[in-house]
Amino acid sequence: MNSGEQLVLDLVAHVPELEDLYESHVFNENGEVLPHVFFWDVTQEVMDSFLAPRGGTLDWRKVLDFLEVRLKRGVPEVDEIIVTSFLNYLPYPGSPGHEITESLGPVMSQRFTRIRPTG
Repeated sequence: MNSGEQLVLDLVAHVPELEDLYESHVFNENGEVLPHVFFWDVTQEVMDSFLAPRGGTLDWRKVLDFLEVRLKRGVPEVDEIIVTSFLNYLPYPGSPGHEITESLGPVMSQRFTRIRPTG
């Protein structure tokens, strides 16, 4: 198992609300999960929850905290997945939910600023 697949499994273990999403990915990919594709969907789930009037069913803060910890470890494959397939898909300034970028931890905030200097 590569570090990207392990990242997905660890996230689902940490945030069990993502288990159904994980299962749908495994089913659609014949028993495998594609980390970049999975994280695009995680971004959508996080944003849906962030924008929901009562916070939705997913604890989006828990996802951000988990990703912050993983970025601190400095594993290149993991960093690439988080930056490319999560941070890069966060809303742009003026779009609904862009305020979530204010909730990023210091490492994620730094990486986000590096890939999108204007937000």
